Order: sequence, then structure tokens, then C-alpha cells
Amino acid sequence: MPTTASGSGADLGGRVELPEALTQYYEELTALLLSQSPQNGGGEFTPGWSLPPLDQRLTEFFRPSTLTWSPLATYNHCRLSVLDLRSNPATRTTKTFASLLMVARAVEFVRRTRERVMIVTPSSANKATALRDAVWRAVDLGLVSPSEIQIVCLVPEISVHKVWDSPLNHDPSLRRANPVLTLPAGSAQNVKDIVRAVAVSEAEQVSSRCGVNVWFTLALDNYKVADAIRGFMERDMLPSPEGARVHAHSVSSAFGLLGHDYGQRWRGGIARSQYFLVQHLAAPDMVLDLYTDSFDRAGLPTYTADPTTGLHVQCADLHFPFTTHAVDENLDSTFYTHAPVTAAAMKSIIRTQGGGGIVVSLHECVERYGAVRELLRPTGIDIPADPRDVREWSLVMAMVGVLNGIDRKLLQAGTEVVVHASGTYGVHEYKALSREHAISVSDPEQLIDQMITASACSSR
Repeated sequence: MPTTASGSGADLGGRVELPEALTQYYEELTALLLSQSPQNGGGEFTPGWSLPPLDQRLTEFFRPSTLTWSPLATYNHCRLSVLDLRSNPATRTTKTFASLLMVARAVEFVRRTRERVMIVTPSSANKATALRDAVWRAVDLGLVSPSEIQIVCLVPEISVHKVWDSPLNHDPSLRRANPVLTLPAGSAQNVKDIVRAVAVSEAEQVSSRCGVNVWFTLALDNYKVADAIRGFMERDMLPSPEGARVHAHSVSSAFGLLGHDYGQRWRGGIARSQYFLVQHLAAPDMVLDLYTDSFDRAGLPTYTADPTTGLHVQCADLHFPFTTHAVDENLDSTFYTHAPVTAAAMKSIIRTQGGGGIVVSLHECVERYGAVRELLRPTGIDIPADPRDVREWSLVMAMVGVLNGIDRKLLQAGTEVVVHASGTYGVHEYKALSREHAISVSDPEQLIDQMITASACSSR
């Protein structure tokens, strides 16, 4: 069992750190991966579920996978804590965990078969950043050569400012072999649709033309095993809750919470955690479905324009913002998925085990921004003093959603709420990918062309 490193804390005990979690749980993760289905579904290529033998270089590869749990202050009789999943300084996002495991699986496949792998992924930015970082780590540490594993990312143009610069971008040959592709403004949802269209109908053709195994990383199974370590850590290292324990998370498809639930079930057979979903108005589908059994935006409350403040207001539905600048406000482009296929599973878990959901607005986040910053200060998570410098709103959204949920009694007094810090970074914490190095595409055919070009560059 992993060891703990405890420090000073309040209310719930000391801070708990799980360094290099993927290494510490390597044996269990190996067993969990091997229990997965042979295929992702649809018959497209996967590298299999095996991991390489753990050695010094692989241990260094997994080094950024640290989890930290820290107690916060009590708020209106609810005990708050934060599970920090953003320890990798090269990404500041929880996507690091799944990305490292996926690339490690690709490494094992390459070593076993001596065949090349091209990872192709849609992303709103964070997944692209994390997978590119994992590929670079594998190359830099000598786990594979640059020609053996490469990555093609497709992101909406609205999110390209959130894609972090990477050593993959610094060398011209690496940049050509590992391109970041963008879709025009207004097509955020289409990144998944375009990649899925190529995966379903053109996978074999593309692999044959490219001379490389093309891995479309769309399946939930690619993520839930990595996210299961959240459940492992809770069972092994966190103090038992005195009452209900609710896990709160800003979500698009809720992969992280489904993974947490999966990890608890793997460990104990019965999962009892409750889950609280936080979303924004541009993509509120999981909260809508939870309370209306539909993704139809007709289920949103009716807003009225306040002529004094210029805000849109409502107070009839506690699960949606009371104030917002716009009823379709896009608070953060990270969260863009509509009608997620995971909604039914998440809804079933919440209705069985407890929890709920809430939608927040930028106006609400800015109103509570200072209070959130102070709550987080003891944890070492230092969000920018100026909210205009925030480039990833996940953690702020989750914190504001929890505070609003407590105030509105959606979360009951006496509840312990663990906020999953899935991502946060400001404009001064990273260097964005240069826009001149992003290649614009508009349809599946252009994506295929860029994959073929990237493959040719990698094989030289």
C-alpha cells in the first residue's frame, strides 16, 4: 500500500500526498488494464492493455503523477477539501494520468511488435497538451524513438490558445510529425465528430496508407483506469467520512468521476460515494439530463433581462445560475460536449448513490473569485489574483458550484465535499502554442491528408 506524507491541516486532519501514483499502484493498474475488453469497440486498432516492465526510466516517465488531498475550511457546516490532480507542471491538468498510461501502453506495443503507432485525438486543449507531453516524455527518456510513436491532435480554433507549447513543437521535424490541427471557430463539438467519422469508416484505409497503426483514443476505457486511482487513494489514504462524502467535479462527460466510481467498485465491490456535477451554460447537458431526463435546452429556466444591471436573472431553478451575462455563455471552452454518451451511467450512479449537479456562470464565478482564492491558499494552489488572467476555469467552476450548492441547500449541512481540482492555470503559467504552428482543417478528408503527411514525416 502507498505511504502517506502528512502535514498540518484543519477540520479533517492533515494533508495527504500520494507521489508518483501510477508507479505506486503499478501492479494493481496492470491487473485492472488487463481486465478490460480486448477492443475499444468498432474493431479499430488498440495497442492492447499491457504495460512495460517497471524500470528506472519508466518510473521517471510516471513521475508527474502525484495526487494531493488537502482539507479546507468548513463552509456553512459542510467540511470542504480538495483533491489536487494537476501536479504536472507541464500541463496542470488531470489528463496527465490517462495520457501517461496510454502512451505507456503504446510503448509496450512498439517494443513487442516493432510496429509504429500514431495517436489521433480530438481535444478541447487539455487532453492534447497532456498527450503531447506524455509522447515527448517517452521520446526524451528513450522509451521509444521519435519515429515509433507520434500524435496528431485536432482542437477547436476557439481553444488553441489553451494548447501548451511543447518540445514536440521546437524541432521542425518533430513538429511536422506531431501536428496540432485546428477547426474553424464555432465547430468545437465537431472535433469529436470528425475524428469519430474517420475512426469508424476510414481507420483501416488510413492505417494502410500511412503505414502505421492509427489509434483513435475516444473510448472511456482509456481514461477510467487512470482515474480509478482516485478511488484507490480514497480507500487507502483518506480519513473515513463522518457522514456523507460528496465528490464535486467540473465536467463535460464526467470521465473522472466515472473512473473514481470504477476504482471504488474494483476495490470493494460496492461504491457509496456521492457525486456533484458542475457545468456551464454553453454545455449544461449532464445537469439538464439529470433533472429533466433530456438534453433539450427547453429544460433551462426562463431568464429575464434586468434593465438595471444588464444581467439575465432567474430564481426559479436552484440548479442553474441566478445571474449571467448571457443565457448561452461559454465560460470555458474545455467543456463543450453535448449529449455525452456517459450521461446515462452518471445519472444512474447519482440517483442510486446520491449527489446532484449545478450550472454556474462567469458572473457568479467572478463574484466569488476572491473567496475561492482564499479558501485555496492554504493548499498551495495559487490561482491568479486577477480573474482575467485565468485560462483554465475548471477548479474555480467546481468551487463556486459547491459554494452555491451549499447556499442553496443542494448539498446538505454536515456533508463532506471533496472538490476534484482537475485543472487550473493562468496566462503567466504557460507558453501557448504558436498559432503559426497550428494547421487548419475543416473536414475528415483534410484530417486524413494531415495524418498521411505526418506519418511520412515520422518515417523519414
